[in-house]
Amino acid sequence: MGAGGREVSISLDGVRDKNLMQLKKLNTALFPVRYNEKYYVDALASGEFTKLEISARNRNSKIGGNGASFEVVQMEKAYYSDICVGAIACRLEKKEGGSIRVYIMTLGVLAPYRGLGLGTKLLNHVIEQCMKQQNISEIYLHVQTNNEDAIKFYKKFGFEITETIHNYYTNITPPDCYVVTKFITQSQTKN
Repeated sequence: MGAGGREVSISLDGVRDKNLMQLKKLNTALFPVRYNEKYYVDALASGEFTKLEISARNRNSKIGGNGASFEVVQMEKAYYSDICVGAIACRLEKKEGGSIRVYIMTLGVLAPYRGLGLGTKLLNHVIEQCMKQQNISEIYLHVQTNNEDAIKFYKKFGFEITETIHNYYTNITPPDCYVVTKFITQSQTKN
């Protein structure tokens, strides 16, 4: 059950050339920044670390306050106005010594679908992928300093603020960000 007792079926779909436009549309709806082609090349290259979130419900179910309904396509995929409801996009970065760190480029869920556990599912997916690989040392991202909801969200998963970067953003206010990091230790990766 989601927030308010709403039944929600969630599935994740990998990003591929044929559905990359869905990620582009979602990013346009969610973020004040326009991402260049390198972002999308990195997202495609990260494999299991970049996912689109598909929320499937009964066709007559309502979500949000606007009474919108959406249609289930091929059982596991559903779209609201042909736009996926959430996504996480990551980049894998090699560090000196051979370890890898995962950079969360974006994580977002459309407003009517927030509070249903969708962002949690996306982030947990990436954390689980990191736990499966012995050579991943950390997951990190940039968060605008005034985005208290995001900071609180990531802290629930063991992320901590590790740095403040002034004037990181050029076209949004405030321009400062925090680097928020979750360190992956050997004890976390053992089953």
